[in-house]
Amino acid sequence: MNKEQRLQQLTEMQYYVTQQNGTEPPYRNEFDQHFEEGIYVDIVSGKPLFSSLDKYDAGCGWPAFTKPIDAPEIAEIFDESHGMRRVEVRSKTADSHLGHVFPDGPQDQGGMRYCINSAALRFVPVSALDEEGYGEYKSLFE
Repeated sequence: MNKEQRLQQLTEMQYYVTQQNGTEPPYRNEFDQHFEEGIYVDIVSGKPLFSSLDKYDAGCGWPAFTKPIDAPEIAEIFDESHGMRRVEVRSKTADSHLGHVFPDGPQDQGGMRYCINSAALRFVPVSALDEEGYGEYKSLFE
């Protein structure tokens, strides 16, 4: 399936977030309080982005991670939109808007908070990693 076909399968919110640089409502999204073991992949490209092992409750209303699972797949871009100075996080392969990264995360884990929109992610539980083609990530959970 090519990128155009995948984009046609996105919900309105997924499209708004990933393709129009939108933000979903805080606290009313799929993964804010989701802590099952597994990985989070880009909803558009399917590329692995974050692990549940690096997820924590930052109290911000969106999923928060201390680091990406595959740093080269993450692009960080200075963002001055909406009158703020912050760093946008995008996926490199699909160029999907994911959210923003802030230097106010847990200090004992690098100090970063990747504040990511649930609508930009698809969760793959540990039990489905092999069947969905992400078997190489099983070792993280052993």
